[in-house]
Amino acid sequence: MGFDLASARADTPACLDQIFLDSAGSSLPPQPVLDTVIAHLRREAEIGGYRAANEADVDQGYPLFAELLGCEPDEVAFSDSAARAWLSAYDAVPLGPGDRVLVTEVEYAGQAAPMLHTAARVGASVELVPSTPSGEVDVEALRGMLDERVKLVSLVHVPTNGGLVNPVREVADAAHEVGALLFLDACQSTGQVPVSARETGADVISGTGRKWLRGPRGTGFLVVRAAARAKLEPRLIDLHSAEWSDLDQVKLRDDARVFELWECSVAARLGLFAAARYLLDIGVETVAAEVAARAERLRAGLAEIPGVTVRDLGGTRCGIVTFTKEGVSAHQLRDTLRAEGVTVTVSDRSSTRYDMTRRGLHEMVRASPHYFVSDEQIDGAVARVAAG
Repeated sequence: MGFDLASARADTPACLDQIFLDSAGSSLPPQPVLDTVIAHLRREAEIGGYRAANEADVDQGYPLFAELLGCEPDEVAFSDSAARAWLSAYDAVPLGPGDRVLVTEVEYAGQAAPMLHTAARVGASVELVPSTPSGEVDVEALRGMLDERVKLVSLVHVPTNGGLVNPVREVADAAHEVGALLFLDACQSTGQVPVSARETGADVISGTGRKWLRGPRGTGFLVVRAAARAKLEPRLIDLHSAEWSDLDQVKLRDDARVFELWECSVAARLGLFAAARYLLDIGVETVAAEVAARAERLRAGLAEIPGVTVRDLGGTRCGIVTFTKEGVSAHQLRDTLRAEGVTVTVSDRSSTRYDMTRRGLHEMVRASPHYFVSDEQIDGAVARVAAG
């Protein structure tokens, strides 16, 4: 059965009267997600949050995300953001003087800042793995940098400022040869391309609900493989992640939920589960093909406009399209397009300083069409860029 564009658009009414190209920022949730969140909030207003939570199936997400992310249910945890999820696992990595952390040239500021901060505090180092000419991580260069002092390799699956897809399996295999952990930032990949812990070999995978997954804001998820948990020392615990087992004793959970905290927005979390189910119902491979086709149509159209330069890297590319226009700042072009009913955003150097500095760029317009965007809307966006 093929992809049903009309159904997807009917489930996303807001996409009908605007050209929405910001699913890499915060996408438009489908109607079932909205209905789930609102229904639970209404129930909380009727009987209170505790009773409403007891009525809800709050455990449904573990097998659901295990199916989505190619892992076991006890390897899944949830949080209120990708940043919180990633930080909870990163804080558990025992780093000390002389330890090394390897990052790629497309590292995101949300991870770079805590890694650099920790390294300065404990006497570790954060070192940059070069890229291939096409922009992906250079796996051979990585292999030449690895030794037993490397405790962590941080890999961004899909950068925030471009459409390339980094290889993961090769990086994971190389990291594991020296006993290092591979942390995979899947914020920009989950929901638009397949992400599997088993297939990639990643030890830790973090991501958000609000982007390509089309879930609510304030939701995040974490995969921590069972084999990796022995190398982690969780510190940020509460009465959910640990049991106060005796007057002076605490017993930590032995699954990934040790990285969760007790308090959460149940409505938002249920909405996240609804978003994952919606994606699985369409099919991850189907979504990946539809998103890639729209992005390529957009790139091809933009490349024909005089003065416009498409800035995407990568031999394998996905749904993020970045570009600049000569004589027009990215922020100015974003605002002009918004006034014309086209929603895009801007990637600044501060979010990916290694990559943007290397390429001599300060800002780019970022467009990210999801599967609910029609070809006519893609062409309309191109026409508005040309006019703007």
